Formats: sequence, C-alpha cells, structure tokens
Amino acid sequence: MKRFGLIVKVSNPEAIKLAGRIAEWAAERGGKVFTDEGLALMIENVQAAKIKDLPDNIDVMIVLGGDGTMLHAARLIAGRKIPILGVNMGSLGFLTAITVKEVFPLIERIAKDDYIIEERMLLSVEHTRAGESLFAQKVLNDAVIKGESARLVRLETRINKEYVNTYRADGLIVATPTGSTAYSLSANGPILYPTIHSIIVAPICPFNLTNRPVVIPDWMTVDVTVSPEQEWVDLILDGQVHYELKSGDVVKIKRAEESVYLVKYEGKSYFDILRERLMWEVKTVRD
Repeated sequence: MKRFGLIVKVSNPEAIKLAGRIAEWAAERGGKVFTDEGLALMIENVQAAKIKDLPDNIDVMIVLGGDGTMLHAARLIAGRKIPILGVNMGSLGFLTAITVKEVFPLIERIAKDDYIIEERMLLSVEHTRAGESLFAQKVLNDAVIKGESARLVRLETRINKEYVNTYRADGLIVATPTGSTAYSLSANGPILYPTIHSIIVAPICPFNLTNRPVVIPDWMTVDVTVSPEQEWVDLILDGQVHYELKSGDVVKIKRAEESVYLVKYEGKSYFDILRERLMWEVKTVRD
C-alpha cells in the first residue's frame, strides 16, 4: 500500500473534511497517511511529521486546496520524483485539476500503481550580486522581477548572453509553460501546452507598447540585470517567496535539471481544464 502525504489548505473546512475521509480510506486498507503537525491535530488516522521531513516519508503527495497550495507542495518536494495529486478545493485552479468526486477512484488506482503522471519543467533561479551567488531556488510557475508601489523599473535582459532589450516596465515575468496560465496570462502572455519545452519572457505593463512577450526554447538562459539607480525592486518566486534586489543585481534563470510530476485523471484533457477555468464558450457542432 502506498504511503500518502497530505498538504491541505487549512482555512478551507471542506478541505479538512476531505482530508479526514482520505485518511480513513487509507487506514481501512492498511495504508499510511503522513501530514504536518498542525493538520494532525485536526483529523484522525494520520501520522504527524515536521513539514520539511514530509517528503522523506511518502510515495505520493495529495494536495487539497488551490494552485497556491500546490506551489507550496511542489517547493516542499524540491525536485524529488514524488507524484503530486492536486485536488481543486477553490474556484480557480489549473494545477489542482482533479475534482472532489474524482479523488477516491483515482487514489484507488494509485494504490494499484495504475495511474498516469505528467512531467512539468521547473526553472532554476539564481540571484547574484557583484559576481557572488546569494541564493538559488526552483520554481514551477514563474520568477517575477518588479518594482514596488507600481513604479517603472529598467531591467536589462539578455538571452544566452545576447542582449535583447532594457525593459522599462512595471516588471518582467519569466515563466514555464505551466506558469503560462498564471501571472503571465494577465500580462498578455500566450497559453502554452504545459509539456512544451519552452520559457516565456513577458514584460508587465511596458512603457513601450511594442515590447511583447516572447517564447524561447528551454535550453536557453535568461539573465536580467537591475539597471543603475533602481531602488525598491523585488524578486518574487511562484508568488510566494520574496527577495529585495539592488541596483546591479543579476537574476539568472534557466531550466532546472529536476521536474515536477503531476497525477493525471485519465479522460480529462488540458483543453477540458482550460474551458472550465477560463469559461470558454461551449458550442454544439451541428450537421
């Protein structure tokens, strides 16, 4: 029997209730469910673990919440080949594509090793200052460099060390295909099929309206330098982790060697999800 991990949006009572049902289901079949110490106080039939140690104890991660909860789980797994089953407990979610009614048939199949996973690329983001690396992290959706208080910033951008442009904009988004339906979409970026091997570079509200998003192959690197005399600039990773940048700092972005693996519900296509989430019109074709 699989060892399941649970990451739950605890502000959602329905998510907590479903977590309890999943734990009961696993216990009845001799399985184990691990979760963080906080959630373990709210539901039965689980084993508590420190949140950072959770991936070391599990075979499959079940996420109950929205895309923010999913991004948190992906960062926690940190490139390990642990499949993630994302269950949509909110109003909008491209990563948490499974509905509540689909959960138990799917985890029944997971327990029998009869399921499909989909690989999603990660980006490796490195922050350097005066040639010294300050940190490196991986993101599933995007790395965003933007000014505070809606100030325009100047960001010198090179792709494969070739100068592209010095964007004068509210900021710049470098996104994966998975992140194409996140912040990049609001910045007029394209929707990419999530398994395409590519990277989006999209300016946010550029001063020059001819500055449009571009899509590059995933083997290319993107270097963004904060131009001189720029202040109050932030680097935001997957919308959850923030770092302050200074004039002259460089953010180096490339495809990571690791990936994230999402459990798919057989019979549901990516276009089904797009229609549901973006409320595209459904027409009946008649002869």
